[in-house]
Amino acid sequence: MKTDSIFYTIFKTDPGILFELLGQPSTLATGYEFRSVEIKQLAFRIDGLFLPRLDAPDQTVIFLENQFQPDPEFYHRFFGEIITYLKQYPSTADWQAVVIFPERKIEPDDAHLYRALLNSDQVYRLYLEDLADVTTDSIGIGLMQLIIADSVEAASKARSLLSRAKAQGRTDPQMPAIMELIETIVIYKFPQLERAEIERMLGLSDLKETKVYQEAVQEGQQKGRLEESQSLVLRQLTRRLGEIPPELRSQIEGLSLEQTEALGEALLDFTEQGDLVEWLEGNR
Repeated sequence: MKTDSIFYTIFKTDPGILFELLGQPSTLATGYEFRSVEIKQLAFRIDGLFLPRLDAPDQTVIFLENQFQPDPEFYHRFFGEIITYLKQYPSTADWQAVVIFPERKIEPDDAHLYRALLNSDQVYRLYLEDLADVTTDSIGIGLMQLIIADSVEAASKARSLLSRAKAQGRTDPQMPAIMELIETIVIYKFPQLERAEIERMLGLSDLKETKVYQEAVQEGQQKGRLEESQSLVLRQLTRRLGEIPPELRSQIEGLSLEQTEALGEALLDFTEQGDLVEWLEGNR
């Protein structure tokens, strides 16, 4: 299963799931923006980064990585990327790291070089096998259980998860995205089936015709337009002012569509990053 893209979509759709996995309130996610960050002048990108918003009380940056294939070099690479990020952004207030393994046997055996970090409260290791038999109403935990479910259980778990989502009243813009996530996970588990067959198996066909679902899709499309507009503005700012620091990018990604369009006009007069900071402070 292509877990990298699935996990990225899960946490992009609902960042609160990470905090649920850590046994913390999912509301903590309101202080964060989940995104990828390219390390300039180097040939790699950190794909799982929880960046605190400027107004968040906790300014801890969280590095997230899921590792589903054995790799004896994993910790060398993971901690190396973290150190490189901290070198590039030395003003980082604090950091934590979370690693998700499907089961313990995937974790590298020889990790003694990083034992101090691994045994500290700065690094969390999560093993999805521990969630297999957990009874919960959490959609996030349910998605994790579906990822590790075998093909015999996957269909029933997916139907149960869809019922749970509907019962919790998830008819907001997240609902179609969560349904797509469930469907995508099942598609990877049943590659021999057509998408229409999987929709029938999960009972998705009728649900997608309902008014509630269609309204949620429309709201999701509006959110997509906002993200597209923000992406364009960020590209324009980068060309005009150079690399935009993560803390400013996070604040821009918190703007409404109207504010983003206004910034798109205002940036034509910017000559330095201080102009951007001043504009953001005046348009909170």
